[in-house]
Amino acid sequence: MSETEGVPGGLAHRVPDLGALELLLAVARLGSLGRAARATGISQPAASGRVRAMERMLGVTLLERSPRGSRLTASGVLVTDWARRIVESAESFDAGVGALRDRRDSRLTVAASMTIAEYLLPGWLIALRTELPGTAVSLRAGNSAAVARMVLDTEADLGFVEGLGVPAGLDGTVIARDRLLVVAAPGHPWTRRREPVGLAELADTGLVLREPGSGTRQVLDAALAAHGGLAPPLLELASTTAVKAAAVSGAGPAVLSELAVGEELAARRLAEVPVAGEELGRALRAVWPHGARPAGPARQLLALTR
Repeated sequence: MSETEGVPGGLAHRVPDLGALELLLAVARLGSLGRAARATGISQPAASGRVRAMERMLGVTLLERSPRGSRLTASGVLVTDWARRIVESAESFDAGVGALRDRRDSRLTVAASMTIAEYLLPGWLIALRTELPGTAVSLRAGNSAAVARMVLDTEADLGFVEGLGVPAGLDGTVIARDRLLVVAAPGHPWTRRREPVGLAELADTGLVLREPGSGTRQVLDAALAAHGGLAPPLLELASTTAVKAAAVSGAGPAVLSELAVGEELAARRLAEVPVAGEELGRALRAVWPHGARPAGPARQLLALTR
């Protein structure tokens, strides 16, 4: 569709642009085309050309030029009065849009999967506060499926998910890569083995797991599908912190992000269990509605993640 299609009678071809109307108002106010040109930041030849173009477009003479200056014709007085209303309406429009931008830029709602919310977002949000101290940030945490729904339903300006791909209906970009580790409390039989645990054995073993819909569960389901899928879990918990606490207590082996267990591994409250075969890796992504690139504070936060 062309820019003027759907406009009755091709209105855009019969109404001067705002710059030309502002020039006409300046001439009426200052009584000189030269002074009006300086006031609007253009050269006098350019101003003369704009006025002539307006006169051709409208089919009426707007100015009478003389050595003493320029004055409006009777038609010019009428056109100037109408032009003033258009310019005032445009200024009101611009002020309203500016207020919308200010309101948008004063707050940011972020939805993030549990691992990203707990271990990565705090640092990013501290950096964002340094750059945009007037922006109020609200964080909503959930599993990757819940985050995707929030972004699709415009309940969040920007989302962060873990998993195998970009959820349907969203666009996204990879901001980091993560590795999933099988961990267990010291003393568990797997921590004393010399050979790694195979994927088939991992699939046959009850584990402490995140709930379906989490990025961790998605990666595990895909990795173990060829081995019959996951055995019924020992425990199914809704947060990374809860899974980690259960593993530390000795409830059973768990699969957790490397980001989440660094402190526990260093303090030997958990031990990593080597796994044979390909690494259990996943991408961490920022996501937003399809075709709607992040703007304002959301765009700033996205830049900080990189």
